[in-house]
Amino acid sequence: MSKRVFLIVLDSCGVGEMPDAYDFGDRNCNTLKRISSSSYFTCENTSKLGIGNIDGCDYLPKEKNPTAAVGRLAEMSRGKDTTIGHWEIAGVFSNKPLPTFPNGFPKEIIEEFSKQTGKGVICNKPYSGTEVIKDYGDEHIKTGDLIVYTSADSVFQIAAHEDIVSVETLYEYCRIAREILCGEYSVGRVIARPFTTVNGKYERTPNRHDFSLKPPKETMLDAISKSGKTVYAIGKIYDIFAGCGITEHIFTHSNSEGMQKALEALNKDFEGLCFVNLVDFDMLYGHRQDIDGYAKAFTEFDNWLPSFINNMKQNDILIITADHGCDPGDESTDHSREYVPIIIYGKNIKPVNLGTMPTYADISATVTDYLGVPFETVGKSHLKEILR
Repeated sequence: MSKRVFLIVLDSCGVGEMPDAYDFGDRNCNTLKRISSSSYFTCENTSKLGIGNIDGCDYLPKEKNPTAAVGRLAEMSRGKDTTIGHWEIAGVFSNKPLPTFPNGFPKEIIEEFSKQTGKGVICNKPYSGTEVIKDYGDEHIKTGDLIVYTSADSVFQIAAHEDIVSVETLYEYCRIAREILCGEYSVGRVIARPFTTVNGKYERTPNRHDFSLKPPKETMLDAISKSGKTVYAIGKIYDIFAGCGITEHIFTHSNSEGMQKALEALNKDFEGLCFVNLVDFDMLYGHRQDIDGYAKAFTEFDNWLPSFINNMKQNDILIITADHGCDPGDESTDHSREYVPIIIYGKNIKPVNLGTMPTYADISATVTDYLGVPFETVGKSHLKEILR
């Protein structure tokens, strides 16, 4: 019977600050603990799996007879962003953070971008994505200039009204920026941020698209696909890995759609990896400091879990994790340097506690080991510990 791994990333759902969090500008951050204080938070099904048994998660109910193997992972790489987090999950260690631009992008970058697009640039500084269109939207519509901004992450973001710049044209501008941003300016992602007008106010549309830096070396996705097996990407996984190692993909516009596509993937005939990212946790709630919204999103996932688990096949494995933190109640709207959870469930999985592990890359080592795919990584496989 075919072996399949379903790897679901709850984007930004960290489980407590790492010892070096202060070096990254973070303090008093614990994403899961923060949202667990909300009256909208429930974790009935993740608790049965054993989420409350994870190191440091004593604020959640402890399960005497958990059904899954659990633990928490430290980030070895020097970063706390989506790109580096996912790369490490996939087995690639990054010894230095991707470049950030707290004072905006250098003059030579902006001038070259304007030259190649034929468009002026406004803003060019760190900004909230919802605030930047509020503050610069009118000027953009009046002049046609592009709103370029960044954040604490390694991103070059371009916002444009869909009535002024078509979505496909905006994507082309992003491809131009991606080519320009190389060498010391190699940001993790160039992001298209289209918006429109709804009831007299500017609102972002679901047509966001990320143009990512290619991973610096082969990931588990490359190893799995080269072995002839499937790598099916759901959500922004394709963007994060710039398509590398992915055999099939589908974009989604919400957590709900991502969960539905994951459920549908159970009925697909394949052997290999189904890699899912649920981005709403981070994009809609973490960055916007919305504790209740984040809690509701976690509850939605928790309520959905049984529908997935009950349809898993004998040799299917489900892995639930995260890529960094984004505490919606700390002092910052940025990502937070946190441990991430790992929950491993399957009919052939023993409910052991793996404790605290030194790198996210243990996921890639375990996945490739299970699928019988050769792959060199800094991570360690825990297959012998968890397999019945």
